[in-house]
Amino acid sequence: MTHNAPPRGFPPEEFEARTAKAQSAMAKAGLSGLLLMTEAEVRYFSGFHTLFWQSPTRPWFLFVPAQGKPIAVIPEIGAMLMRQTWLDDIRTWDAPNPGDDGISLLTELLSPLANQSASIGVLKGHETSLRMPLGDYERLITTLPGLRIEDATGLVRSLRMVKSPREIEKLSHICAVGSRSFECVPDFAKAGTPLDEVFRSFRHAALDAGADDVPYLVGGADHGGYRDVISPPSARPLQTHDILMLDTGATWDGYFCDFDRNFAIGQADDLSRRAYDVLWRATEAGIAAARPGATCRELFQSMQSVITEMDSSGGDVGRLGHGLGMQLTEWPSHAAFDDTVIQENMVLTLEPSLSYGDGRIMVHEEDIVIRSSGAELLTTRADSELPVI
Repeated sequence: MTHNAPPRGFPPEEFEARTAKAQSAMAKAGLSGLLLMTEAEVRYFSGFHTLFWQSPTRPWFLFVPAQGKPIAVIPEIGAMLMRQTWLDDIRTWDAPNPGDDGISLLTELLSPLANQSASIGVLKGHETSLRMPLGDYERLITTLPGLRIEDATGLVRSLRMVKSPREIEKLSHICAVGSRSFECVPDFAKAGTPLDEVFRSFRHAALDAGADDVPYLVGGADHGGYRDVISPPSARPLQTHDILMLDTGATWDGYFCDFDRNFAIGQADDLSRRAYDVLWRATEAGIAAARPGATCRELFQSMQSVITEMDSSGGDVGRLGHGLGMQLTEWPSHAAFDDTVIQENMVLTLEPSLSYGDGRIMVHEEDIVIRSSGAELLTTRADSELPVI
């Protein structure tokens, strides 16, 4: 079920524009290239989209030079798929080869820059990782003593935070798919149904609604409110007076939605109704505050000011939303520590939470895109009162 889905993939001009922006930023930073190793960054500049990243056996490399197209240095098993992208220079080796998993090819590629004492960027900062063996990385750097390694986290982050119109189209589509999936919850989440069966039924509903996959689905259910939202679902049957929450990260063409919905089973208690009302109004405050020029700290404070009507801790989660795109969570964070300036075409989640009663928690989440005039919902807005199934 596609419901007028946008085209899959991107035309070459999308990647040309991304690369040109990166190269302009590299020139200002004095970088002669970017060495990228993680799935989202490799895909962002190449279009290389595969589930093979689930295997930790092989490393994958993409080098963005100061001029020209990116260069792929990848295992031979990925060559056919990479040739379907816009890239021309694809260098491969037979992998896995623990003794030389692409290191010789990287050394050959980077040696001219090392001989010039040039600087290249790698991702070193928060929310990044080194997706190659640390020993291989140390061996590579030792082999290239003239090469200077700088942190390019901010550079890549600034590019990926602001989405292109084509990216927003994909994100809007998967958010609509997720919204249709949540409409089906009353059909299968009834008293007596085991929670793990509810989770399976939701995945089926999302796939039927048009999702490619549902790699992320968490939540909880318990009498009068849930206390944990990240544990695997148990076989405990839903009961009257339970509060059920489902939080999904469904994907379409490699882009995520990320939002949740709360339901009362049979009957809702007054305290849970109040918690839901506070969070719904906190989300409204976040929607109103999410405008170009505001900071993520200000967005956090706008939601927190409502949450404190009921909970001064704000749920103790550290942030009340984040960026969204090819990854379930991206930069920035709506938190007291984040002074990132919100820009037009950012796609964000608003995720206020609170603690109430005897150790219970509640989380509410929507997905938005920032337009010149303010926030636009990508998800169908949750009911203003706690729904009862």
